[in-house]
Amino acid sequence: MRILLAGASGFLGRHLARRLTADGHDVIRLVRHATPGPGEVPWQPATGQLDPAVLTDVDAVINLAGAGIADRRWTARYREEIRRSRVDTTTTLARAIAAAPADRRPAALLNASAVGWYGDTGDRAVTEDAPAGEGFLADVCRAWEAATRPAEEAGVRVVRLRTGFPLHRDGGLLKRQLLPFRLGVGGRLGSGAQWLPWISLADWLSAVVFLLTHDVAGPVNVVGPAPVTNADFTRALARELRRPAVLPIPAIALRVLLGQFATAALVSSRVLPDVLTRAGFRFAHPDVSAALRAALADARHP
Repeated sequence: MRILLAGASGFLGRHLARRLTADGHDVIRLVRHATPGPGEVPWQPATGQLDPAVLTDVDAVINLAGAGIADRRWTARYREEIRRSRVDTTTTLARAIAAAPADRRPAALLNASAVGWYGDTGDRAVTEDAPAGEGFLADVCRAWEAATRPAEEAGVRVVRLRTGFPLHRDGGLLKRQLLPFRLGVGGRLGSGAQWLPWISLADWLSAVVFLLTHDVAGPVNVVGPAPVTNADFTRALARELRRPAVLPIPAIALRVLLGQFATAALVSSRVLPDVLTRAGFRFAHPDVSAALRAALADARHP
């Protein structure tokens, strides 16, 4: 397949580009710098600039672009950047897809979203048919997903990837937790009662590849099949690292340890991958211990 990828420089984008290339796909990266290299195409999503001709004869578009949730403090200005970086990129892509000739436009758009859509679900399990919750991240996800509509209205199969916490030692929530655990001062986050929608990075990649070719549309929860509480996750991580996990980390200290990840880490999201499961996707790492073993690989010791 010929695949146009936005957000290829991010944590998930880098891994996905490698996976798609290894699988034999032709990956074209959208870039914002003025002098694109081989396999790159320029665009300026902040101003809606993307030549629809770029979309012709492309089989699918995958959009993972967006400012990092944990990169900076959530000032009013950065909150707006988080929102606009997602909505502007999605709007630009969806409109360009719709403007491409009908017989040569991509068949599918796989667009990033997040489990933040559901807000805080407490102990209530939710699937893809649950409405949007409340709060900043839920508001962002609502606008983010709505921005795909021009492509959907043009008859393109649109998949909204509501991703949880992909687990890998080199990025995301897990990377930020490894140092304190290795120092023997790791522990549950806050009360530990909040549900954590994890997925192994390997399963996240396989799910995206699966969704490229299967007749699935609409929101898809890209999370593992067995969510756990943060306390259970902490115990599983401690076992894999062979380190104690006896010191709970109060919410105020999370701002230092996790930065803005703390906001998401303290929300309870008991999210289930109902659409993936019904579509026949098979998880290589169906429980959190297996996912952590895969995520840590040979990095259990400093």
